[in-house]
Order: sequence, then structure tokens, then C-alpha cells
Amino acid sequence: MVNILVDADGCPVVDSTIQIAKRHDMPVTLFCDTAHNMQREGANTVMVSKGMDAVDFVLVNRVKPGDIVITQDYGLAAMVLAKRGLVMDQNGREYTNENIDQLLDSRHIAKKIRQAGGRMKGPKKRRKEDNENFERRFEALILQQLEK
Repeated sequence: MVNILVDADGCPVVDSTIQIAKRHDMPVTLFCDTAHNMQREGANTVMVSKGMDAVDFVLVNRVKPGDIVITQDYGLAAMVLAKRGLVMDQNGREYTNENIDQLLDSRHIAKKIRQAGGRMKGPKKRRKEDNENFERRFEALILQQLEK
């Protein structure tokens, strides 16, 4: 059985993830720290003590091959891929073994620029189209897993 695991701290697609997973009778588990208490009907919640990457490590320890993880964290995505899980961000972009190294490199470069006093653009304001794109691609990823 495929499980849906969500890095729920600050995730804008929690409700739509639960709704889509429910249509396919797939269990959803939300992972958040104590600063982001997140209870939703139709999902289990795992609360983790606050701490750097605490949620990430608890989540990745529960991933089984074929599980689907929703996160915007490149580091967590890399660990999930190493465990043969599937990973998607809140905009519907799938993280793969083919793109994760480039994403991690760009994160590292951005951090170096910020540490040197440089500024980087923040994320764009979320639009309705972003939600629709996520929903469409998440549904397709689920269907792909169910066909296996």
C-alpha cells in the first residue's frame, strides 16, 4: 500500500492532498513540529519536538519504497529518493534522481550569496493556478503508483 507523507509545516496544499488521497483510499500522515499543530480530518498527525530538521528525520524514517512525500525541502527530498520514495513539491514539481543534485547545488549557491550579504528573490505569491497544477500532477502520480 502506498502511503502519503506530508511535510506539513507551512505546506499550502495539505487539504487538497488529503482530499485527493481520500478519493483513492490512501492513508495520509502529516508531520509537523510543536509550533505548527496541525490536525485535519482524514489524516493522521505526527507531532515532533521543535528542532532543526527534526520533522525531516522522523518523516524519512517512515518512508517505504513507493510512498509519496509532499515537501518543498530539497534535503528531505534527497533522503526520500535514497529510500526509493517519490517526492513532489507544493507546486506539482516532482523531485527525481535526475534533478535533485542541481536543486541542491542551487540551494547551496543561494545560501553562499545570502551569507555574503547578497539578497535573493523570495517565492512568488501563490496563485489558484499553482493549486490546480499541484492537484493535477499529484493525481497523476497517484494513478501511476496504483498501476504498478
